[in-house]
Amino acid sequence: MERARLQHGQQQSIQVPSHRVRSAGIAALLHRICRGYAVAGLAVPVFGIATGAQLGVLTDAWLIASLALTAIAAALLALAILPGQQRLLAVAQDLPNREAARPTAARLTMLTGIFNVLWAVVVVLMIVRPGSTTGA
Repeated sequence: MERARLQHGQQQSIQVPSHRVRSAGIAALLHRICRGYAVAGLAVPVFGIATGAQLGVLTDAWLIASLALTAIAAALLALAILPGQQRLLAVAQDLPNREAARPTAARLTMLTGIFNVLWAVVVVLMIVRPGSTTGA
């Protein structure tokens, strides 16, 4: 049985369905995975710059664009997505009402979609390498 806070600091016992408790645990696990992904993702620009230097393409537009998009995606993840996930987890724990979390969840969904599009463009740029003369 969980306790919910009322407006004036009083507490009331409420029955929380087991699927909501399980969903909160899964959401917390996914948030931890995202944090680990963010740390591991720091290696991407390092390897990109090292590979670009070895191929002699550090000044090519496709590599510069890829690095810029990677930086934007990293900033979006660190400054908006991870904090948004933390806020959503906090709201989910404090309120029994799912409607209160909808605006945060909708914004987080949008930001995650933008993040995914940025990474998809980076992957395409790294595979296609428009204007590259390295023969691949």
